[in-house]
Amino acid sequence: MDSKSPEGEHPSVTLFRQYLRIPTVQPEPDYGAAVAFLEERAHQLGLDCQKVEVAPGHVVTVLTWPGTNPMLPSLLLNSHMDVVPVFQEYWTHDPFEAFKDAEGYIYARGAQDMKCVSIQYLEAVRRLKAEGHRFPRTIHMTFVPGRSGSGRRTCWKEGSVLGIAPRPEFRALKAGFALDEGLANPTDAFTVFYSERSPWWVQITCTGKPGHGSRFIEDTAAEKLHKVVSSILAFREKEKQRLQSNPHLKLGAVTSVNLTKLEGGVAYNVVPATMSASFDFRLAPDVDLKAFEEQLQGWCQAAGEGITFEFAQKWMEPRITGTDNSDPWWAAFSGVCKDMNLTLEPEIFSAATDSRYLRAVGVPALGFSPMNRTPVLLHDHDERLHEAVFLRGIDIYTRLLPALASVPALPHNS
Repeated sequence: MDSKSPEGEHPSVTLFRQYLRIPTVQPEPDYGAAVAFLEERAHQLGLDCQKVEVAPGHVVTVLTWPGTNPMLPSLLLNSHMDVVPVFQEYWTHDPFEAFKDAEGYIYARGAQDMKCVSIQYLEAVRRLKAEGHRFPRTIHMTFVPGRSGSGRRTCWKEGSVLGIAPRPEFRALKAGFALDEGLANPTDAFTVFYSERSPWWVQITCTGKPGHGSRFIEDTAAEKLHKVVSSILAFREKEKQRLQSNPHLKLGAVTSVNLTKLEGGVAYNVVPATMSASFDFRLAPDVDLKAFEEQLQGWCQAAGEGITFEFAQKWMEPRITGTDNSDPWWAAFSGVCKDMNLTLEPEIFSAATDSRYLRAVGVPALGFSPMNRTPVLLHDHDERLHEAVFLRGIDIYTRLLPALASVPALPHNS
């Protein structure tokens, strides 16, 4: 099949493939082309377009469909423009060609994570506007750039990730509720994420006595590091067993940790004075963060003197979005899904998304990428999405947006 939009292809699929071909791949994403693409969409749809440079070369693009009652908090539809790197030799097709095979699978980096959602937002809005609809709440679509060197996304946040207030341009959007990315689900169900774990990236550094590699030197950095690593990996095994022994638990409900980096030493025959290990912790939302940091300190103290730790990332603001029918946002969201006979599986996201920034500033958010009967292939080789699943997602958003943008004023908005 011709990989360049064959005759008879659904126009929404053609648009999706055009967006996929823009190489917004880290570490040098072509944001300029992506922003130009979105500006063109705004022009075609008659939407307001605002560009906010949040860091040099990093522009948040905001497309706005005004509501009939601008006093109401808005509906925010968030997606990121960047995609992760590829190892092209492992791909069946060029990851930036957006090749569509004879079965209708579209192969491209970003097919699932998350350019599909970006286009689904745009196409749902296009359909609703074409049908002459207007809704009380303003709808903002935000297309955000990628992650800075610290590992955090550069959208909206100023300075540190630790509780800094968002930019005035974000406050001006008056967001009342947000949708952001989720994951595919290989079953008939659709996964929706109402919270996520807190990432802590920790480097533990041990100091000890140096010397020649031929001697039994006491109190070495390596011995201390071994004790710390053993304590943390024992905790890891305990959490792993807790997950595996309870069929009702999902990954996001437990705390994971992985040893991701070891550093130290200068030569085979020199016992180093300093060694360090880096860990990626993902703390479940119900974890007492203060107590967990004390536990981390305890593991270090138990291994000896001269052990310190520092954080490369430390998220301290876990939030949970309501999933009870008494919550008007959830009632609107789940009500549409029920009407469409969609089975929802609410979960805690095991990794990290932009939703945590939104929830941290008081905006309830759900992570939702409408891809069922689809293997989870984000960051994988041969990332792909079937065109029928993609088009079904547009149908779903076309039903969701009117319900969410019509949620009545909440008591605290009065």
